[in-house]
Amino acid sequence: MFSIPDPDGYLSASDVKDVAEEVIAPLPLPGVEGSPLDPGDIWLVVILACVNQNSIWDTCNDTNGTPCDDTVLTWLHTLDRDWLDLVANLLLGRLAMTILDPDRSRIVSIDFVDNPYHGEHCADEGELCSMATKDGTTTCHHYCTAYVVSNGKPVTLAMTYVRNDEDEADAVERVLARVENYPFEIDLLLADSGFYNERVIRRARDIAAPVVHVPKKGERMKEKLDTHESYMTTYRMYKDSEQGLRFPLAVVVSYQNGDRGKHGEVVRGYVACGVTDRSAKQVERLYRKRSGIETSYRLLRQARGITTTRDPVVRFAIMLVAALLENLWLVLRWAVVARPRRGGRDLPEEFTFKTFCDWIRHELRGATSAVGDQSERGWRAGVTGTGRGLTGVSPRPIHWAVSDSCRQRPSKSGSYRLFGAVNWTCLDLRRRSSRD
Repeated sequence: MFSIPDPDGYLSASDVKDVAEEVIAPLPLPGVEGSPLDPGDIWLVVILACVNQNSIWDTCNDTNGTPCDDTVLTWLHTLDRDWLDLVANLLLGRLAMTILDPDRSRIVSIDFVDNPYHGEHCADEGELCSMATKDGTTTCHHYCTAYVVSNGKPVTLAMTYVRNDEDEADAVERVLARVENYPFEIDLLLADSGFYNERVIRRARDIAAPVVHVPKKGERMKEKLDTHESYMTTYRMYKDSEQGLRFPLAVVVSYQNGDRGKHGEVVRGYVACGVTDRSAKQVERLYRKRSGIETSYRLLRQARGITTTRDPVVRFAIMLVAALLENLWLVLRWAVVARPRRGGRDLPEEFTFKTFCDWIRHELRGATSAVGDQSERGWRAGVTGTGRGLTGVSPRPIHWAVSDSCRQRPSKSGSYRLFGAVNWTCLDLRRRSSRD
């Protein structure tokens, strides 16, 4: 269990590092029997590699007091993918529900994330998937993710590893099952054309109203999209099959008007289950709400460590650590650093994800300020919880002072309660203003 710093005190770089360690440390790492190290030592190296956007080898080589890279990788090779997947998703849920109000309904986006890979497979060919050319390769490790974008907060709800030799619909069902267990209601499920699949649409309909972008493939679909006017209709997937699926189809005609140097009409289709009371244009506007997940991808890349290992489980672990760090930053930014005000919380521009990573890096490396530069920088908050902003002007990493009394009052920070049938252990802040 992790505890967030009290919003009425001072948040320090040390606090940020400590809570990051508390969040990542529960990830299951069997380890090496007889080793003097423990899993926490290994995860600290992984955290440092992620915030550095560096490799484990470079991190161990450049940082005093860390184990050698061979030892770290030997430990990481003992990871069990299924157990890691389960615990990491519980941790993602715990962080998400720290700042999401369970009484409000949500719009959830699901997507596939490709992590480009150069080289051969580790154990079998099913580990690697194909993708469009990116970073000089067409092979990747494939992940399915779910996000909720609320008031600019791209919160990761779930992530799972996808093998090439499994049906993608199986991976999507795993993610949807986890999303379904969240305590809030889901209004819409948004997905791109990669999820245009009969099984996925059927499963999504059981949870919420799915809006899925339709690929322009097949003669019947091309006929539906051959128009100059937006309209609502119905479409039957696999028309002559027992698996045929009938669903509402929104056909939208728009004009590019020089966007990205393109002109003329563009016609798009969307699966519009559960939103037939909307016009085709309104359905497209709903779908565009998923564009916020691009912000999450950019942040994820800022905390993704580099590795040359071929082990897909180690690579998956690094992606999960990056996602957990991103969610943790959102928790601290929204529940601790944000300034309460009428009409919504004032999110400080200074407390960026890069700053968050810099503070963790500074603490893990044990860096000290240069001689003559003794300025402190931090987020100062008065007893009313109103942030006074980041102090100091030096661009170098900072450290703060914080009262230990903040850590000794867990009852003031919040209490614990269970959510759902999967025994979510979530932190309830008991401060409605710190949740959205």
